[in-house]
Amino acid sequence: MKIGLSHLGKLLVLFLFCVAVTVGCHSPQNSQPPAQVNQNGVITIGTTLKTRTLDPADNYELAGMMLSYNLGETLYTYEPGTTKLIPLLAREMPKISADGLIYTIPVRKGIIFHDGTPFNAEAMVFSLRRFIENGGEPSFLLSDAIEKVEAIKDDEIQIKLKTPFAAFPALLAFPGACAVSPKAYEIGEGKFVPDQFVGTGPYKLVDVKNDSLKLAAFEQYWGAKPKNKGITVQIYLGNPANLFNAFRTGTVDVAYQSLQAPQVRKLQTEANEGKWQTIEASGTAISFLALNVKTEPLKEKAVRKAIASLIDRPLLNERILQGQGEPLYSMVPKTFDVYKPVFEEAYGDHQVEKAKQYLKGAGFSPENPAIVEIWHSSSSVTASMVAGVLKALAKRDLEDMIQFQPNSIASAAYFKNVSQGLYSSALSNWYPDFLDADNYIQPFLSCSSGSANDGCKEGGSQSQGSFFYSDRINTLIEQQRQEQDPIKRKAIFSQIQDILAQEVPYIPLWQSKDYAFVQNKIKGMILNPNQLTPFWTIQAS
Repeated sequence: MKIGLSHLGKLLVLFLFCVAVTVGCHSPQNSQPPAQVNQNGVITIGTTLKTRTLDPADNYELAGMMLSYNLGETLYTYEPGTTKLIPLLAREMPKISADGLIYTIPVRKGIIFHDGTPFNAEAMVFSLRRFIENGGEPSFLLSDAIEKVEAIKDDEIQIKLKTPFAAFPALLAFPGACAVSPKAYEIGEGKFVPDQFVGTGPYKLVDVKNDSLKLAAFEQYWGAKPKNKGITVQIYLGNPANLFNAFRTGTVDVAYQSLQAPQVRKLQTEANEGKWQTIEASGTAISFLALNVKTEPLKEKAVRKAIASLIDRPLLNERILQGQGEPLYSMVPKTFDVYKPVFEEAYGDHQVEKAKQYLKGAGFSPENPAIVEIWHSSSSVTASMVAGVLKALAKRDLEDMIQFQPNSIASAAYFKNVSQGLYSSALSNWYPDFLDADNYIQPFLSCSSGSANDGCKEGGSQSQGSFFYSDRINTLIEQQRQEQDPIKRKAIFSQIQDILAQEVPYIPLWQSKDYAFVQNKIKGMILNPNQLTPFWTIQAS
């Protein structure tokens, strides 16, 4: 799939670790006892995120996808808390033709939309066509993959792909690809409805205000009923300090997305004292350093290997993330079974002598240092701190054989410049569009136009700023995309990760951890790897 850097720009707002280094403020010392906020079985969830639009075909932000996930339903979804795909509106996993191009999917019967419209194969086809043809921000996810979608029976659809893609069912689990009522929406470029949602999910949208949304349990829902009567989403827009205080004073039942690192640590400490609960899970967002292999001195593979050897992930995790991340040794997160810690095996952490040997072998010394600029978005406090730590480590431990020069620029210009090759190295984050290892490999290493001598001129590695080109990598990416056998596909991913460590166009730093804080009277909170938590499992004890 073609995923541009603009998506990474959004991630800087969503990503848990773009944090300041002090708690915004504390609740008053003489605060009142927690209020009974979950009266009548309604759960109040506090967040700092606000959706730009409620229309699932145009929504590409975490806040909106969270609502789509709970108000709507897709053909496939993930078993809560896992990356295991299971049928939802589909009755079973798809039947796939021998050439990998035709997906035949039976859909459920007896389901209605929130407005009473019956759900069937035609309604599902309408919804997928609308997602593609209306041209919303995430439309490329399906438009790049699908050639044709049609209903072949009242309860069966058929999808023809442009090229084989083994991870295609994961794309169908993207929240925006949910079924929407044909009576409430229409197909047409730009024809979006930003202030309503009419799906088939366990909740129905009943009220939208500037600072809150109310979801009521859908009485005619076809599946297991929610364990609560409804959800109030209380929005503390861009103000984690207000969310922090609202939770500590009992104004909200659940605090989720997004608190600053010191606030998370404070709430963890108080949870250990029994005041409330901490829910923690591995996330799927990653942070990395892209190395432009077409620039001096990073043209030299030895210099890239020296930087990989210098990185101290445990130090970054403790000093910058306050322990709220997980050191990562591949561009593929540990969440997936194909993960292989190739950077740990090849370079370890902070191997100073190894770094010096690489630099000496490339002809660099204190008298002739390798000078490397590290660019990042000026909006990311975390990236600024990482660049500063790398500069200090090199100066202290490598005797100035390599000198890092941190620089920052506004986000819009930063991501544009990365893809134009203006930076020798760049610190960025990545949040996946769908939960498959392909989404951490193809957008970073594929190249549709280029050569080993000229680097990548068009493709994933160009857009992400490494400009790395490899015929072998391109071949392996296509092989894993076509391979339906999980064991064989895992072996291909292993080869790709080995080459990644040998060539070092990127250096993985950490993957996210996800946190929610829950009052003691609340149970059933689940954090999914894609950060889309199911509201229907939450209940008051």
